[in-house]
Amino acid sequence: MHPTILVYKNDLPKEFLDNVREVAIDTETMGLCPHRDRLCLAQFCTGNNVSYIVQFDNYTSSENIKSILQNKNIVKIFHYARFDIMMLYKYLGVMTNNIYCTKIASKLVRTYTDKHSLKDLCNALLSIEISKKETCTDWGSSELSREQLLYAATDVLYLHQLKNKLDILLKRENRMEMAKACFEYLPTRVLFDLMIDGNYDIFAHH
Repeated sequence: MHPTILVYKNDLPKEFLDNVREVAIDTETMGLCPHRDRLCLAQFCTGNNVSYIVQFDNYTSSENIKSILQNKNIVKIFHYARFDIMMLYKYLGVMTNNIYCTKIASKLVRTYTDKHSLKDLCNALLSIEISKKETCTDWGSSELSREQLLYAATDVLYLHQLKNKLDILLKRENRMEMAKACFEYLPTRVLFDLMIDGNYDIFAHH
């Protein structure tokens, strides 16, 4: 079943904030370098089959998104949160808190495999095949194709389900507290990424 896709400019509608407890978030950018490649889209889902896509051309008009990112009572679910919260911080100027990262959770409990992509997780844990054909595409275009919108929407539709599955595994393997510690460290990791480069490791011997 295809999702319902709602597209907005620069911000979510205020009513999106009503009764939200967990929200899945993803971003699309012009590339992987935060100092060069701008934030183009942010996608949101509250656990239903609706994807809210926000297309940016003005980063100063995103107050509802900023409110969500900073709200300590709302769990923000990402896949590879390190990159997404870095881009949101770089371009919207607020640091995300109360983070859950399905990629980190997967690496903590699915130690029998090195396959931790969103596509791999959807296949292994939900028996759902998702397409990643639009990964390398021009997200900066003012007019996005139906294929681009569907790709962007899919990246948030299954994160709630994945979190539920991974939580079961984290509890079973007694690694929930370790996962929480990793999630809480992510904002600091992002500041290191932006301050120097993504390979800087203060814990390394040299």
